Amino acid sequence: MGKNKLKKFAEMETFSNVFQCGIHDIAPDNPVVQMAGNWRKTYFHNDNPIVLELGCGRGEYTVGLGKLYPEKNFIGIDIKGARMWAGAKDADGAGMTNVAFLRTNIEMLPRFFAQDEVDEIWITFPDPQMKKVGKRLTSTGFMERYQQIVKAGGLIHLKTDSPFLYTYTREMLRVNQYPVLADTADLYAQSDYKDAQALQTHYEHQWLDRGLTIKYLRWALEPKSTWQEPEIEIEKDTYRSYGRNYVSTTNN
Repeated sequence: MGKNKLKKFAEMETFSNVFQCGIHDIAPDNPVVQMAGNWRKTYFHNDNPIVLELGCGRGEYTVGLGKLYPEKNFIGIDIKGARMWAGAKDADGAGMTNVAFLRTNIEMLPRFFAQDEVDEIWITFPDPQMKKVGKRLTSTGFMERYQQIVKAGGLIHLKTDSPFLYTYTREMLRVNQYPVLADTADLYAQSDYKDAQALQTHYEHQWLDRGLTIKYLRWALEPKSTWQEPEIEIEKDTYRSYGRNYVSTTNN
């Protein structure tokens, strides 16, 4: 591990807005696990809505949302600490009290939040996981996890450059009858989605510069007891996306 990463990890330990818990650290007496149900009281010290950004990367979207909506609380979640350091440092330096970061595996979300504690989730440019449905952040497995922490009717947002993930998610929503509140394959060609257009990440700018369109979906998370994975053949993305390892020059 490089010295720069080690320096960032050490600095992360000093940030009051960063909570870290690895998969091997899960225990009832872990202070981060004990935050479940207590984020408003213990950290934010208010009763404002809690919004999660999953796969927050460098945290620029989480920090941006915190600045745009001071009446809400935002928590960026990712396992990549060296990336998260940038957003955590920015928020800490700016004295933002409505932004926090949780470094952990997204699969373990129900360990860190209580039922109905979360009001909203943003999923911003995740890996589409074209080969592993269980790892897609919009799969039914993750919908089940989100249902454990998000209040009934809470909103889920997806911004993606991936036609594959967009198509998969639309079909997942259709077969499971989730109420779709917004759906566009070209976000910036629309005028009705100001909230989703308000912020652009560094990589989003690069994708737009490459001529890619940004897809956006917003739906309400209604309680369910069973879920159905869509049975659909989806054409795989045929371009290389920043931050991904998948490369294809043919439609597999």
